[in-house]
Amino acid sequence: MKRALLAAVLLVAAAACGAPSTDAGAAQSTVTLRVGDQKAGSQALLKAAGLLDGAPYKITFAQFTSGPPLLEAINAGAVDIGGVGNTPPIFAAAADSKIKIVSAYKQNVTGAAVIVPANSTLTSPADLKGKKVAVAKGSSSHHHLLSVLKKEGLKFSDIQPQYLQPADALAAFSGGTVDAWTIWEPFTSQAILQHKAKVLVDGTGYVNGLNFQVAAPEAIETKADAVRDYLTRIGKARQWALTHKAEWAKVWAAETGLPQEVADAAVDNAVMSPIVIDDAVISSEQDMADAFAAEGLIPGGLKFADFVDQRFNDIVGAAQ
Repeated sequence: MKRALLAAVLLVAAAACGAPSTDAGAAQSTVTLRVGDQKAGSQALLKAAGLLDGAPYKITFAQFTSGPPLLEAINAGAVDIGGVGNTPPIFAAAADSKIKIVSAYKQNVTGAAVIVPANSTLTSPADLKGKKVAVAKGSSSHHHLLSVLKKEGLKFSDIQPQYLQPADALAAFSGGTVDAWTIWEPFTSQAILQHKAKVLVDGTGYVNGLNFQVAAPEAIETKADAVRDYLTRIGKARQWALTHKAEWAKVWAAETGLPQEVADAAVDNAVMSPIVIDDAVISSEQDMADAFAAEGLIPGGLKFADFVDQRFNDIVGAAQ
């Protein structure tokens, strides 16, 4: 099954991205940077901010449902770089994937939430014991759920995790086949506004709000100028979104097909500020990795710093 999944990832990414460039000395005009993206992600943001055109290299985008399959594609050599949340790099690193975290961003944590249906009798995180909880495996919500359980003295084995991607989880949540759902924006706002969901607990005190751009080590070396330029564009686009929330929400709604009211409600928690990858960032991610290892969800002994490349930290200043 794993080989079949990887083959599917490779097929989709290859079709969208084309063959990799292997000429380290090639002029920028001959370089193609293959970007892994998620719906209403980097491509839409760059276009909205007016920063998609004009690159001295070609950019192609391949779409993925979430961070874990995107990082599978990077590891397999089908994608050069892509944006993900705080947890997918930990699971990828634990699998000894060929990845490097090259830039970091911070967002509000209140958009991360464990939600329950309107008619639910669950009133506190402790009530999750024994319940079916939808969560995307290896996603930021996976760590959020783990943190919530840990604070209540519960283990992952004390619940019935239902590993579902957001679209399937929404169907399960609205259909009443799960008791709770751990998710992020804009799905949090969508569930609240369209399905009258209640927030059992948000991310405050549980999650670090970090997001990353992750690259293939080979791409960093053979396409360094393109990677640097792309990260600079993304950083500037993030800054644009912070000061143009209403404009970004309109684009976001159009790209996702979500009602405008959902995008408007979610945008405050979805915009991100570029930050440097410093010791505090690495330490926070290491703590997360250790927590997953303690639950037996990943192998122990992971050193997160080994999967970080800080050479692009100076881009944060350039993006201001």
